Amino acid sequence: MSVTGSPTRGYRSDLRRRQAAETRARIVAAAAELFGELGYAGTTLARIAERAQVSVETVQKAGPKAALMRAAVEVSSFGVEGEVELSDLDEGKALLAVSDPAELAVSLGELVTALNERVAGVWSALTGGAALDPELDGYYRGMLAAIRAQQERTLRALAGRGWLRDDVPFDELLAGLSVVTSVEAYLRYVRLDGRPREEYSRFVARIVRETVLAREV
Repeated sequence: MSVTGSPTRGYRSDLRRRQAAETRARIVAAAAELFGELGYAGTTLARIAERAQVSVETVQKAGPKAALMRAAVEVSSFGVEGEVELSDLDEGKALLAVSDPAELAVSLGELVTALNERVAGVWSALTGGAALDPELDGYYRGMLAAIRAQQERTLRALAGRGWLRDDVPFDELLAGLSVVTSVEAYLRYVRLDGRPREEYSRFVARIVRETVLAREV
């Protein structure tokens, strides 16, 4: 007589799922490291397999290279795969909980610096890969749109508090914020120009304070 739903079978199933999740996490982490080091074109599935200490077949099952690029960007950004709403994360909640506009500018500078620092390598690989792979190009453009949408929601929340300039159209405020907080701005300021990350953080805070927030703030 067979027994269904036994505790042993359930335990083994859970164990397999955990092991599969751990293996995928290793693969994505290895991919993120290599994309940052070698770029999209220079990273192969064989190199990912070697770094993750798994077989090439296991990497292939985790997804084609473009899918691993997407996962690497997402995990590097917020620690999980899939689209994440910044306001649902602790760092996003802390930002919106700030009650002083000047303090918010400082907090935003620190948040943007930490985020761009984490994602700079894989983001550079993504932009390079987007020029070679139509699928990645679509993902890249979608990411830009998603980032802009999150920034728009943040600015509208600040507008509701009366913290934004009213002598500049909202779309221009959003465009300016998108540029100064972009990974590309971080790369130019810190990686190419060799300026300290703390200086970039202060730069973002100053630009936000002087060009986005209300003058009397």
